Amino acid sequence: MNKLFKNSFIVLTMLVMISCQEASNNKDQTNDLSKEDTSESELTQTDANITQNEKKKVWIDADLAVGMKRYEREGYSDVDDGYAILQLFKAENIDVKGISAVFGNTRIDDAYRLSQKMADEFAPYEIPVYKGAGESITLDNVETNEAVEALAEQLRKEPLHILAIGPATNIATLVLLYPELKSQIKEVVLVAGRRSPTDYFEIGKTEITHAPDLNFDLDNNAFLVLFQNDIPVVLCPFEISNKVWITQEDLQKLSEGDAGTKWMAEKSQPWLQQWTSIGENGFNPFDVLASHYLIAPEDIVSENLKAHLEIHPNDMKLDSSGNHFKNYLICNETEGALVTYCYDIVEDYHEKLMESLLK
Repeated sequence: MNKLFKNSFIVLTMLVMISCQEASNNKDQTNDLSKEDTSESELTQTDANITQNEKKKVWIDADLAVGMKRYEREGYSDVDDGYAILQLFKAENIDVKGISAVFGNTRIDDAYRLSQKMADEFAPYEIPVYKGAGESITLDNVETNEAVEALAEQLRKEPLHILAIGPATNIATLVLLYPELKSQIKEVVLVAGRRSPTDYFEIGKTEITHAPDLNFDLDNNAFLVLFQNDIPVVLCPFEISNKVWITQEDLQKLSEGDAGTKWMAEKSQPWLQQWTSIGENGFNPFDVLASHYLIAPEDIVSENLKAHLEIHPNDMKLDSSGNHFKNYLICNETEGALVTYCYDIVEDYHEKLMESLLK
């Protein structure tokens, strides 16, 4: 009996020891799996942070006029700012830090309202919008505004690429009032310039008209401020944008996309009709070349030139009586501030443009 009890006790003890060992092993395996899950989670988070850190931090300064009728003459205003902003919203390598409105294609109140609309309805994340200059810079009385102060605050936090697709008034004001922030500006991408004063911006076939170098024409001094302060400048002039067209077929494809592209397609119809009425099959989306440069500069062909101002007969009044002159933003190899001058596109650019808008 004692022997049986002793043997039973030994067996029971061995079973307890085996059970404890299995429990210990299971705990170790659970801990290992937990560590693996934590490690994978940390890796995923790290990858996300790296991706976020690698994005270009961009500030948009625009004279949005999508769908607006002109105030001073018949017809509709340009829609190209809308395409540029929508393209940046959808770019995976771009982080838009803010939008500032400026006068230009329309009045400042309209540009501000439309900027708010695009940010509220089409932006994939929250983007603050600020009201900027309503007229060209006055050098003997430079005044700040909400947009300038917001841009200055953001530049104090981090360097920025600036897409300035209207008059450069807000950017020039910032440079004059806060010169210590100049080094925080990685580049300013603008839509302006030409190689010679007789490189007219000709539009139309049945009726040829000259388009203005509007962003520059509306505030010559703002560009001059950027050049004299050695701000890195990229110019996307008519020379390159005149090689890109958006047609009725393109608008049809955009109308089948998301809310943003549907809105742009609808609001672009009157603008397209203005171009087709003078014999063109489509319109040039001028500002989208500048936004595309920020997203994929390898799709844009450019060279280094020198930019300066020259006075010549006003190409918008060549058939008018009287003597009319104006400043031209000339880019060549003679003299002036060094700029990156964009003049051509890659062969499959149109396909890439449409893909970027229809994401």
